[in-house]
Amino acid sequence: MVQARWNGAVIADSDDTVVVEGNHYFPRDEVDAAVLSDSATTSICPWKGTAHYHHVTVGGQVNTDAAWYYPEPKEAAAAIRDRIAFWKGVEVS
Repeated sequence: MVQARWNGAVIADSDDTVVVEGNHYFPRDEVDAAVLSDSATTSICPWKGTAHYHHVTVGGQVNTDAAWYYPEPKEAAAAIRDRIAFWKGVEVS
């Protein structure tokens, strides 16, 4: 079981993550949707496509752009469609 934790809370919990470039991508339905809010931030990966971001909010604290996902990944990254990964202090173990 892999968990993502931030600010003392478990925000994702799954035994079905996909690891790409050292990052665990959680199925969207195994991430606590209540902690996510949309961000206007995007970034481009040459082989995965355009990443979109979520802010993570726990206990009134906001971790800006701490989660990302690829809504339309390129074919080489199809395995991460509908999955979310974390960074910026979110502990994944």
